[in-house]
Amino acid sequence: MSVIVMMSVGPSSLMVTVLLALHQVATFTCNAQRQSSDRSRRNATYGSGRGLTWTGAQYRFECDTVDALLRDDGRYVPRNNIALRAQICGNDLYLAYPRLRSGVPATVATTCLFTDDACDEAVLTPYPCLSVQEQGKSGEVQNAVDLYLDTQEVLWVLDTGIVQTMDNDAEPLRTGPPIVWAFDLNTHKVTVFTLFKKIDLTCLTTPMSRLQSLAVDYDETNGKCYVYVSDAANRAVIAYDVVESKGSRVVLPKAIAAGCTKRDVLYVALVRAECGGGAAALIVTYLSGVRAFTVRTEYLRRGSAGKVTDLGVKPDRMVILGTDGGTKVFFRYDASTDVQSWDATRPFTVENFSPVYRSGSCFLATQVMIDRDRNRLMVLESNFPDFAQNTVGCGIVHNIRVLEGCF
Repeated sequence: MSVIVMMSVGPSSLMVTVLLALHQVATFTCNAQRQSSDRSRRNATYGSGRGLTWTGAQYRFECDTVDALLRDDGRYVPRNNIALRAQICGNDLYLAYPRLRSGVPATVATTCLFTDDACDEAVLTPYPCLSVQEQGKSGEVQNAVDLYLDTQEVLWVLDTGIVQTMDNDAEPLRTGPPIVWAFDLNTHKVTVFTLFKKIDLTCLTTPMSRLQSLAVDYDETNGKCYVYVSDAANRAVIAYDVVESKGSRVVLPKAIAAGCTKRDVLYVALVRAECGGGAAALIVTYLSGVRAFTVRTEYLRRGSAGKVTDLGVKPDRMVILGTDGGTKVFFRYDASTDVQSWDATRPFTVENFSPVYRSGSCFLATQVMIDRDRNRLMVLESNFPDFAQNTVGCGIVHNIRVLEGCF
């Protein structure tokens, strides 16, 4: 299917752009002050809150005029906003709102994990600000489909550059190149947008590439940083050396795609022999793939798949949700509300899968993430089936819940 780039240049679009530019400095200052304040309260909120709930995407824009113009221009349609990925750093919750349909003003947003009033819904702030996420504008974040927070508190964002992939009224648009963005969450120098790194993956992809999953790893011997991105269309993993600014596309064995559909999802999940150290490997599997595999990262860094280990047959289609930073992988079966855990040091069999969480009726988990400050795991869930069927009312309901163990 061909992809055509179209951008609106109507009067209201231009007015929004002007307002965003006028409020740019204020946005940076607001974000930096909020994050600095949150960091100072990290210990104070250690024991507070068990979760967070919000509907759609209630944004805190710099002024009501921007809000009104974005709505009038069709660039802010609350019911079309769904957060599918999340990461936690201190009291900050970072969310990826993929631009699956039109009307998503910010594809990366942040909010406080804890509020003063437990009944308050989350109010989102575009991260790092709204003016660097304008759809169709060159050099800005276009479509965040995955997030990864590394051990150095750098937030990595996988941006496919293709929007409106689930819009019934419009064709998918390529509005930018495929990019991995990295934001240093410990940096509050607003003049540099907290941008740590920008990796253009154009030379490592093809026009048909479907980039879906992201993982980041540090070499224990030399401290080098490596980024891994799954490319489902090419049955490949992109491995990128951040220090050397070079990478390769490693094609995986054909056996990995056995049982897959034409447009399947390729998951990668980084596991280690020990939390924070030890040999690292990627768990690799397609959603509809019959089997799961592991690939050692040491081989990927050299541009080779090396010896790919066949873990065995999957009982059903698996949605990979995340890891604990060590050996545990969290997943659910397709359309199932039960989140399962598997320790990668044990055989890949049903006997070693343990239920650890159950979503409520109509809800499905889309991410399990680490809350390092409180030494726990949390789950992002939403009524995604309603979004997929386009039967959403005023907005998707999102929950952040503590993963406490077996139910």
